[in-house]
Amino acid sequence: MLEKQNKPKLQSNSSVIVSRRCHCGRQPFGCGGNMTADAGMIGSQGYPGVYPANTRCAWRIAVREGKVVVLNFQFLDLESDNLCRYDYVDVYNGHVNGQRLGRFCGTFRPGALVSTGNKMLLQMVSDANTAGSGFLAVFSAAHPHERGEQYCGGRLTKPSGTFKTPNWPEKDYPAGVTCSWHIVAPKNQIIEVKFEKFDVERDNYCRYDYVAIFNGGEINDAKRIGKYCGDSPPAPVFSEGNQLFIQFLSDLSLTADGFIGHYKFRPRKFPSTTTPPSTTTQLPTTRPLFITGTVISAMIRGRSLHTTVSIISVYKEGSLAIQQAGKTMSAKITILCKKCPSVRRGLNYIFMGQTNEEGRGMVSPHHFVTPFKAKDQRVFNTLKNQRC
Repeated sequence: MLEKQNKPKLQSNSSVIVSRRCHCGRQPFGCGGNMTADAGMIGSQGYPGVYPANTRCAWRIAVREGKVVVLNFQFLDLESDNLCRYDYVDVYNGHVNGQRLGRFCGTFRPGALVSTGNKMLLQMVSDANTAGSGFLAVFSAAHPHERGEQYCGGRLTKPSGTFKTPNWPEKDYPAGVTCSWHIVAPKNQIIEVKFEKFDVERDNYCRYDYVAIFNGGEINDAKRIGKYCGDSPPAPVFSEGNQLFIQFLSDLSLTADGFIGHYKFRPRKFPSTTTPPSTTTQLPTTRPLFITGTVISAMIRGRSLHTTVSIISVYKEGSLAIQQAGKTMSAKITILCKKCPSVRRGLNYIFMGQTNEEGRGMVSPHHFVTPFKAKDQRVFNTLKNQRC
């Protein structure tokens, strides 16, 4: 099945778009600080200019006791990478030892992030290389467990309970939403989670809208139990310890009915196993690559041709590490060959292959590289937009 790529992006109703021109008279933001107010604005160091390299800045937000913090990113432009390994913004619940609500990079703005208490921490890290314009975010105080399109998630400590997407069951969940539920059981118990109904935008890689479940109290890929999307409920999930963290994210495009799930505490002697659901979309073991791009550099090393490609369009990216400076995106692709093709700098090509675990594109002898012409773009766009 050919998947959609580069989906049209719609603006989320849950955030206010701020024109960067309206900040021209503002002094550039500094590196971190303490924000003790019920509303305010945070920007990366030097915003709206390019943020500096090799920095680590932290902003500590504290609103009035009895309130929660609601954070909305108005603008985001950091070096892009599928795993956000280079430049990123981390958002934490609380100031010390709080669970991470998310890590963000590139230009995709998440939906509203809501703390469970009156404190939130932002930390931005940049490396020595590519940079962008940074970020601009606004925060405000809200009543706990406020209902509506912007708010969801929270800390769940009762022996049993329910969690669901915003608007359930009256209408589809909204676009551009991030919800996090932190379930905490007594020390001698584990947690069982079952989904009664489940309908989240389908994608073979669960890249756009998804539910991710983690052992422990934060987002940690090493402790991820599963990542789910599609229209079939996942199999029951059991925690290893007494904490689970459930994250739901929707992007700024298509939405669906959403889900309702139930949890309950179990004695620790209950088997803590999770059977991967056969009907729920799972991450595949293969990572196909299909892009068009302009060769920036090409160098032969042994029997491999190492290239840097300026991306024109992405149709299947697997886990390709894409670097971004402003609107310019590039990636590194290695062509493995007995006789390397005649690839010249400045010309456009179609690259068909796979990505490795490090995020590098790999074109093996049974894949191909061929010249790309502008007239081919229409055909590729037609295929890309077809759905099974």
